[in-house]
Amino acid sequence: MSPYRDPRAPGGRQNRPSRKQRASTASKPAKQAGSGSGQTSDAHVSGGVRLQKILAEAGLGSRRACEQLILDGRVEVDGSIVTELGTRIDPETQSVYVDTVRIATQTKKVYLVLNKPAGVVSTMSDPEGRPCLADYTRNNIERLFHVGRLDTDTEGLILLTNDGELSNRLAHPRYEIPKTYLAQVRGQLAKDAGARLKTGMDLEDGFTKVDDFKLVDSTPGHSVVELTLHSGKNRIVRRLMEEVGNPVERLVRTRFGPIVLDEQRQGKIRPLRSDEVGELFEAVGL
Repeated sequence: MSPYRDPRAPGGRQNRPSRKQRASTASKPAKQAGSGSGQTSDAHVSGGVRLQKILAEAGLGSRRACEQLILDGRVEVDGSIVTELGTRIDPETQSVYVDTVRIATQTKKVYLVLNKPAGVVSTMSDPEGRPCLADYTRNNIERLFHVGRLDTDTEGLILLTNDGELSNRLAHPRYEIPKTYLAQVRGQLAKDAGARLKTGMDLEDGFTKVDDFKLVDSTPGHSVVELTLHSGKNRIVRRLMEEVGNPVERLVRTRFGPIVLDEQRQGKIRPLRSDEVGELFEAVGL
């Protein structure tokens, strides 16, 4: 079974929430804003952009629906709840939260997800002239960083951004961002393979264990497994599976923290939706 035929994979996502999702968001009861005082804010910036316009452009619904979010006290700017519809803000310097989740407002920030094919080097340039990540971002004039790495032979989800602080936090072990992989391995798994991986084992660079492990499919001579772990050690999935006697034949990263590959086609790149960026901010405490 190919890792790209995982029967649990839902349909591909669009670049904004569906009508059903937006309707669901609009019907949610108001939450207490994360750091808001509960008072009308003085966040107004003369000459700024109307707050409801920023929310609408972030994909949170129509302008009218976004006005209702403000009136319901669900929008926070720079630590205070905003309830005035005339409020204008500077999206480049002020932080905006909806129901305690930060939304992306900085127009100069870029957040992309690529389904990396095998054979592509996880660098923005390669002195040997091999295919690299820059081949997929030539339309972006911004200098982009890749978040973490994937081996040249490993396929799947890799994030690219010019947000240096977010990139550094996502890659830092302190935040323990989980990554999920689908691996086609050689042979049948031993009965205790999953238990060994969850208990952990000593490798040459230290003790490592997986957070979750599932057998997805098994055919004569091959198995497909799913592993979730937060370790960022080099070639960690391949080394773990080698340790339990099942060398990896094909490896695909399907999830990075809250971001899911779904059925995004191989070699395709897309911008993250505002809610996806907000989930990344939340995962690393931004």
